[in-house]
Amino acid sequence: MRALRRLYFVLCCKFSFSFHILVVLSNARLFLENLLRYGILVDPIQVVSLFLKDPYSWPAACLVIVCNAFILVALYTERKLAMGSISEKVGLLIYIFNLTIILCFPMVVVLKLPSITPVGGAFALGIYTILFLKLYSYKDVNKWCRERTQAKARSLSRSLSCPSPPSTSSSMQSYVSYPGNLSLRDIYYFVFAPTLCYELNFPRSESIRMGFLLRRLFEMLLLTQLLVGLTQQWMVPIIRSSMKPLQEMDYTRMTERLLRLAVPNHLLWLIFFYSFFHSSMNFMAELLRFGDREFYRDWWNSETITYFWQNWNIPVHKWCLRHFYKPLLRRGAGKLLSQSAVFFASAFFHEYLVSVPLRMFRLWAFMGMMAQIPLAWLVSRFLRGNYGNAAVWLSLIIGQPIAVLMYVHDYYVTNHQDDLTINEDL
Repeated sequence: MRALRRLYFVLCCKFSFSFHILVVLSNARLFLENLLRYGILVDPIQVVSLFLKDPYSWPAACLVIVCNAFILVALYTERKLAMGSISEKVGLLIYIFNLTIILCFPMVVVLKLPSITPVGGAFALGIYTILFLKLYSYKDVNKWCRERTQAKARSLSRSLSCPSPPSTSSSMQSYVSYPGNLSLRDIYYFVFAPTLCYELNFPRSESIRMGFLLRRLFEMLLLTQLLVGLTQQWMVPIIRSSMKPLQEMDYTRMTERLLRLAVPNHLLWLIFFYSFFHSSMNFMAELLRFGDREFYRDWWNSETITYFWQNWNIPVHKWCLRHFYKPLLRRGAGKLLSQSAVFFASAFFHEYLVSVPLRMFRLWAFMGMMAQIPLAWLVSRFLRGNYGNAAVWLSLIIGQPIAVLMYVHDYYVTNHQDDLTINEDL
């Protein structure tokens, strides 16, 4: 029996090693084939045009600067609520107006201002979306603190982000309690911190590690260049060659282009994930001495769709759990209805961040997110273990290229129908 187990282990190791060699060789062949067919397409200067149409006009950057006004309105409202100058109902109305404008104002500007490019618009809308989620959390936590204060609680619950002062006098951190947190420094620290959930006292590290900071900065610069190069050299030619089969509704060639696009798209998605969730967020956390570094968990081991969405983006998952899912449960909503509501909100923001910058509404991202609900049920009901994990990976590898092709095709048809002379590369 031991001999059989040892033989099985050796064979598994050999096959695994051979598999990795085949993957490397096949991708090397694709890389050489791409160079021979298209030449070198990498052009760093071209990237600037994705953000700017006029080098002397930066509308997306100006739009981001304007968001400071909404931050100041939130701080001013909280100070008035803390002093009792306005009632809770008036404060809620101000917040509803402020948060609504945060979503509507950039959308109107992007749709009405032709000088904002799709990439610049997506960047600005992403900033405003993050700000919306942060200020919503800021509102909830300060309200919880007022409720505790009014109830004359002696100790403030850590679970509600209102921690009591530490019992040990040797603590290096300066703890605050409500309303001492209502300051410009506090709210702007939260705005720049790599989290969506507000706390009065964030966990802090003792010092900034320059070596760690420089490594993350190097990764950000390197991976950004790699993303740009692979997109220009690998993704763009495949997408351009896919336009004709999509226009002619040639399902055979459409499927071939989809499978060809799946590999580079998934590789770029993995690089982006590491660059953003590991390099960028750790860089910002280290710069601010932010102590909570759990930005993702082992989503690659997901055996269900639900596990993947709970672990690949921890900041968003914590916000949804704390400010959306649990409040719905407390108000009597069932688990299925609450989970569906979370997916609906996520689908809305996905579509918001794609359709508005492209200035067209096709609902591909929305439908893709809502399709996760029945897919999650099917995978959890009929697949287990490695089969469930394979289903999760398959949905990631195939689902994203479908959405990319749909949006790119519709964008070209809408904006470049007259000069769409894209030749198919066989």
